[in-house]
Amino acid sequence: MFPYVSPPDESAKRDALARQDRLTKPAGSLGRLEELGVWVASCQGQCPPKPFERPRVVVFAGDHGVAAHGVSAYPAEVTAQMVANFLNGGAAVNVLAATAGATVRVVDMSVGADTADDVSKFKVRQGSGSIDREDALTAEEVRAAVEAGRAIADQEVDEGADLLIAGDMGIGNTTPAAVLVAALTGAEPVAVVGRGTGIDDQTWMRKTAAIRDALRRARKVSADPVALLQTTAGADIAAMAAFLAQAAIRKTPVILDGVVSGAAALVAEELAPGARLWWVAGHQSTEPAHKLTLEQLGLEPILNMQMRLGEGSGAVTALPIVAAATRILADMATFESAGVAES
Repeated sequence: MFPYVSPPDESAKRDALARQDRLTKPAGSLGRLEELGVWVASCQGQCPPKPFERPRVVVFAGDHGVAAHGVSAYPAEVTAQMVANFLNGGAAVNVLAATAGATVRVVDMSVGADTADDVSKFKVRQGSGSIDREDALTAEEVRAAVEAGRAIADQEVDEGADLLIAGDMGIGNTTPAAVLVAALTGAEPVAVVGRGTGIDDQTWMRKTAAIRDALRRARKVSADPVALLQTTAGADIAAMAAFLAQAAIRKTPVILDGVVSGAAALVAEELAPGARLWWVAGHQSTEPAHKLTLEQLGLEPILNMQMRLGEGSGAVTALPIVAAATRILADMATFESAGVAES
């Protein structure tokens, strides 16, 4: 379904590593900022790298049938209300993106209500199936969601996006995310269930039971990423997985967010092996499944701010750091240009 993923450019990486050693600082003294700058240069295929001109957040919105069984602290109606909030610029990710110089787009993939025409173009259905007892999607719907994710990535890159972030919005969406993580890492339900929106102990037990039942179904198809998305994900997460895979195919760097985008990333790596080389982890969520996800992907989070909001908020918070790392490699003087002795 997805073509071969080319790795980031090795020649640009070597040039970036060599340039880091020529900048007016002790070698390695800027720590991970140096690593991030090298990563950006390799993704762009050039050194010095270009500062980002159009970082873009795409929030994938969808409702999940499992939310009706008491796994969240909030009612499902909040999803559609938050879509309107995104469009009005009032959500946390809007504020953080404006601070970081990014713009936000929201896409309704499966919200359980009607939304504005400009966000519902790719909508697959209203709500996804309750994954503890039925498939999230039909075979036709999962194909439509995957194709939508690919098309959205292509559209953003074609319109000039040079860095992408996938955000999420959907009451109950940490439940399918936890199931995906467990299915692809071999973890048990109790190891992946988290507090999500801030649930109490009774809700946590219901959520654990739902994850347990959904995982029994998911494990039967865990070797087939599309079947796994159909069984477990919902249209929002399926589209996000395809979006992340296609971003890598289009050679566009991505900052991953929390547990939902992480779960989608695990599936994206199955859809398009090697895609993970085009991603960095913006932060580590407080959700236990997210730590397992980052370990599986071999990614070290840039931040650990005890965040668990979603929306792309953790990734956008990390964006200024990635931008700074890029500018350091691009704009900092070398020993030669500054007339500074190297030793």
